[in-house]
Amino acid sequence: MAETNISVAQDQFSCSICLDLLKDPVTILCGHSFCMVCINGCWDQEDQKGVYSCPQCKETFTPRPLVSKNAILAEVTEKLKTELRATRPAQCSTVSEAVKCDSCTGRNSKAIKSCLVCLASFCETHLQPHYESPAFKKHKLVEASRRLQEQICSQHDKLLEVYCRTHQQCICMLCMLDKHKGHDTVSAAAERAEKQKQLLKTQRKCQQRILDRVKEHQELTEAVEFYERSAQRTVQESERIFTDLIKSIERRRSEVTRLIRAQEKAAVGRAEEVMKQLEQEIAELKKRDAEMERLSHTDPIHFLQSFPSLVDTPGSADLHSIRLSPFLSLEDVTAFVSQLRDNVEKFCYEEFRMVSNAVKEIQIIPLPEPKSREEFLQYSCQFTLDPNTVNKHLCLSERNTVVTCSETAQSYSVHPDRFDYYLQVLCKEGVCGRCYWEVEWSGRHGVSIAVSYKNISRKGKGTECLFGRNEQSWRLFCYPSCYVFRHIKKEIKIPVILSSSRIGVYVDHRAGTLSFYSVSDTMKLLHRVHTTFTQPLYPGFVVCSGSTIKL
Repeated sequence: MAETNISVAQDQFSCSICLDLLKDPVTILCGHSFCMVCINGCWDQEDQKGVYSCPQCKETFTPRPLVSKNAILAEVTEKLKTELRATRPAQCSTVSEAVKCDSCTGRNSKAIKSCLVCLASFCETHLQPHYESPAFKKHKLVEASRRLQEQICSQHDKLLEVYCRTHQQCICMLCMLDKHKGHDTVSAAAERAEKQKQLLKTQRKCQQRILDRVKEHQELTEAVEFYERSAQRTVQESERIFTDLIKSIERRRSEVTRLIRAQEKAAVGRAEEVMKQLEQEIAELKKRDAEMERLSHTDPIHFLQSFPSLVDTPGSADLHSIRLSPFLSLEDVTAFVSQLRDNVEKFCYEEFRMVSNAVKEIQIIPLPEPKSREEFLQYSCQFTLDPNTVNKHLCLSERNTVVTCSETAQSYSVHPDRFDYYLQVLCKEGVCGRCYWEVEWSGRHGVSIAVSYKNISRKGKGTECLFGRNEQSWRLFCYPSCYVFRHIKKEIKIPVILSSSRIGVYVDHRAGTLSFYSVSDTMKLLHRVHTTFTQPLYPGFVVCSGSTIKL
């Protein structure tokens, strides 16, 4: 339990710059605490700006605040350090605790200093001659170390006091006069001081990067939490919308059933009423038929006297007014309902495709733009040409994936979506996320590859109907010798050394980018558009005489 308390306290009393326990803690005006060295180091970098900020909350101060040691906080951190050493003695043991005195006989005492001249370590007792005897006055004492041999030249057994910048290594004085003669050399202390400056700069960069990464981690954490809340709200709202949609379909189903039953009741009721009248008339006719049969066997006088009353048959005129409808089946209604189902399924498929792309496009961390063709193909989309939009002088084939130009007008039905003047066609499917597709083209007169909003005008020869001449569309002209990009009045000619018969189109709807690539062994960017798309985009094409486009 004690270890848990210490862990919590350690987090509370850590410097957010060096991520270690506070050393000489200072508290700045905003209330956050840092090591004195750390905060001064950060503010030293901001001296040129003249504005100083808290590394944690980013509050700014002008002029540079004066900082002083927080005595109470320093006392708390010292106690915490003591508790940590007591709790984890194995981790907090110092190097000097493992170094033994080289002069002790029998049980070695702990060394407190090492001599770089004697190349030995001494306990407090055996160290006294170094303090008292003039013979040891020039000996250099350092903290007790087990790495004394690392500071001795293996060739000359002399102290490594010099640094050779030419060979980037520590050497002794004899090495400097021998193998390293004429090299760029300085004292080890001087080089350490220089390297210390570099280390400090690197450390500050590292500390700044830590701060940046901590900030990014916090922002990413907040983004994840927001994304999860957004996903939950969207699921709930989608469930509600789909429930309403199902209820609406159920209501329409019930309404169709009610209409059929009502029509059935009315038609059958009318028929039954007529059938009852017919039965009555049939009974009366049978009765008169029997009377006429009997009359035919009577004497002439009785026959002549009764004949006038039997010749006129009541109701005979009504028989000719009954006409039966030749279409008594409701199969036409079934066909209409079936067509409704197909239309709804088609509409739902196209809309769901856009919804699915929109969902996939929402990333906490944006995906990088593809570089190779293999990466582009991960976003590959399948498109089909829409027969309802194709101009009558364009022919579709291969399941509406190939379009060619024809001098003979095709017998397409009249449709409000059809381009009636320009040799253009749109695809059925739209794009609202990331999508990539490729087009093969041929023809000496060239073709045009475009993307367009669905609400582009279709009738007439105005610029509002022509791809690339309005705000609703973007167009790339492909000629054997060059490419030309056009949008509204903007026109850019793109010269190429080697024209390709395959063009790749990449759309990142959310990012607002549209890119055209020449595809061969490599992907060569021809032109890129940066804008804001407000509607789904539909691939479109312009095909001139003698030209062909294949998706």
